[in-house]
Amino acid sequence: MRRHVFERLLCDVQQVNPYFRQKRDRAGRPSFSPHQKVTVALRMMAYGSPADSIDETHGMFESTCLDTFQEFCDTIVQLYKEEYLREPNQEDLNRLLRKAEDRGFSGMIGSLDCMHWDWKNCTTRWQGGFSGRSRKPTVVLDAIASYDT
Repeated sequence: MRRHVFERLLCDVQQVNPYFRQKRDRAGRPSFSPHQKVTVALRMMAYGSPADSIDETHGMFESTCLDTFQEFCDTIVQLYKEEYLREPNQEDLNRLLRKAEDRGFSGMIGSLDCMHWDWKNCTTRWQGGFSGRSRKPTVVLDAIASYDT
């Protein structure tokens, strides 16, 4: 991830969720930094790292890793749902249709693809909500691409 993208993400997350701000523990020592928390959440998501391996590499307890991951996911949805997790409006549709027509694909809005991705490091408490016919936890990845995304 490019540094400016990470820093923007970190700044946005800190503004919305106080969990990602630097605090002091009961002994007066600084707790995990916002950089550490966001890094842990991104590693868990990007690499499928289990929380117990994060404990070994970052010195963060498994329960803290899981809490951090949950807070991060909730915050990302809250932050970016209006821009990235929304249905296209009429203006978006018209723009996409014009661009597709210019490229010789009249009536095409974009390309859609999806897949079931096995989530081998899914936490035990989440497995029931992410298991389907295969009885294994999976995440459905949907990708919709237009010419500009």
